[in-house]
Amino acid sequence: MTGTVRRIKVTRTARYYVLGERDGAVEVWFVLHGYSQLAGTFAKWFEPAVKPGRLIVAPEGLSRAYFEESGARRVGASWMTKEDREAEIVDYVGYLDDVADEVLGDLPPRPRLEVHGFSQGAATASRWAAMGRYSPNRLVLWGGTVPPDLELERLKRGLAENPIIIVVGNRDQFVPVAQVETEQVRLLDAGLHAEIRVFDGGHRVDERVLGEMA
Repeated sequence: MTGTVRRIKVTRTARYYVLGERDGAVEVWFVLHGYSQLAGTFAKWFEPAVKPGRLIVAPEGLSRAYFEESGARRVGASWMTKEDREAEIVDYVGYLDDVADEVLGDLPPRPRLEVHGFSQGAATASRWAAMGRYSPNRLVLWGGTVPPDLELERLKRGLAENPIIIVVGNRDQFVPVAQVETEQVRLLDAGLHAEIRVFDGGHRVDERVLGEMA
């Protein structure tokens, strides 16, 4: 016998990290970590992009767990799993909107907004751009692609003609360059502005490409 599923909204404490000075910020980057990472560690990857007038915000996924790595146990976070996934997507989109409200709320004038997502965070960033309250001036997907179940017309409306950049290493063990090229065709066919940047390396945020974007 299977019980009846019921759901309840709860209030919980989440955290995010900030690089740079909020006062005088004319540009804000939201950077979303990958599976099993923590936001504080992930934010360090973007330290080379910090400069006056730019604020970098790294929210942390709402689900933490222990992960085994090299025989040791460490704590990491994730954005969602396949279990009750629709509710988790709604929760993290609302959470990211709330973080953006707090960060951007009284910054005059409204700053330029970028969203960067790495690996699992690329899918999260795509869904937030499509379903959230904010339209990023640029969506950057590092080592990841737009999730196949996301309605591209909805993403197109969320981006409001702004570009998607997919950055991938030529030795990425999770996302081959050929897969990214196929993804670009899919996005272009849907009327989205999508470009690819390939670097020499694996599954990571590349400092050279980051410097070019910064």
